[in-house]
Amino acid sequence: MSREFSKIKESLAAWSDIRQLLRGGESGQLVPVVIPKDRRGFAWVTLLFASLYLAGTAVFAGGTFGLLAGAGAVLSLFVAVIWLWRRAIIEIEEGTTGVRSRWGAVTGTLPPGRHYLWLPWDRVDAVVDTSTEIPYSAPIVACPTAENVPLKSIEFFLKFRIVDPVAFVRTIGAGNFDLVLSSAVQDAIRQRSRRVNTERAYDLRGSDVGDMQDALNRQLGRYGVRITGANIPDVQLPDTYQQHLATREKVAKEMSAFEREWELTRKRRIDTLLMEIERSKKTRDARIVEVRAAANTARKDVARMLEEHETEAQRVRWEIEAKGRAELTSAENEAKALRRLAESYRDNRAVLQYELARRRLDVGARLAESAPRPVVVRTAGGQGDSSALSTLLMAQILPQLGGNGQARPSVEHSADR
Repeated sequence: MSREFSKIKESLAAWSDIRQLLRGGESGQLVPVVIPKDRRGFAWVTLLFASLYLAGTAVFAGGTFGLLAGAGAVLSLFVAVIWLWRRAIIEIEEGTTGVRSRWGAVTGTLPPGRHYLWLPWDRVDAVVDTSTEIPYSAPIVACPTAENVPLKSIEFFLKFRIVDPVAFVRTIGAGNFDLVLSSAVQDAIRQRSRRVNTERAYDLRGSDVGDMQDALNRQLGRYGVRITGANIPDVQLPDTYQQHLATREKVAKEMSAFEREWELTRKRRIDTLLMEIERSKKTRDARIVEVRAAANTARKDVARMLEEHETEAQRVRWEIEAKGRAELTSAENEAKALRRLAESYRDNRAVLQYELARRRLDVGARLAESAPRPVVVRTAGGQGDSSALSTLLMAQILPQLGGNGQARPSVEHSADR
């Protein structure tokens, strides 16, 4: 780490050395402004007066001498013009800006390119690098922290660019700007270090310094300078804190090593578990295949048994149907026989009824032959007394008639009406 501030200065140099100074600096110092040496003189005026003198001599002398004097006058005038033209050329390098002045007062700027300054009182006071971002390093030592512990050093790095060369040259200049910039950077760094604790001082490395950059721009803006970038590349702690930090880093490294070892162990265990899981999956798949094969075999056996049972049931059904048809045929035959028997019984009944009716007629005829003859007792008057008497008489006579083995006579009462 650099232990010295970058130095900014301005140099006085010839036009041929301006490019080298602006790009490479001088003796390790930054040179953003170069004051060019004025290479113009008044020798051309002498040549101009000489040409006028020779021209006057040629006019008044005449002859050969006059011709020589005239030739010398023309040559002197030509050399004076060439001298004036060559010394009036001003070439401004690309990326730089020339500050033009007249009688010591700044009148404007000259952009890159070729320019002509014919008048001797027009000059280029300075050539300013306005395109390059100039790096500036500022190591600040003994910066106190929030606990008032002085840090060993804080290196601050920034880049700036001159945006207004007239303001920069007229207001401050390169030498004074170096002092102002170093003071502003030190103040900004010390304010930043005051806001952090010692144990977190390393957090300043690479931290966001946008607020510091804005503050420096506000301070340096009036000088025609703009800070284009800034950072804190390095921070050095006191030796005691460095030892503590080394111990903490050692512990952190050991912890990191343990964590990596544990991560490897965990990964190895996870891989082993994954392999076991894959093996278990394969075993499960094999068992599933076996179970499916057994299930298919069982389905086939069940299907075969069902077919056998269906065949047996079909056979039994056929046997039952055959037996039923046989029994039905037998029953139908028996029914037909019974029907025929019934028809024969019916025919026999008619015959029997005929025989019975015939026998009844025979019995009726025999009974009619042996039936008693009726005795008609006629009584006259029809009174009740005579009827009772006749009835009594008949009751006495009838048993006698019956005792002789003949048919009992029937008593018929008739009454004359």
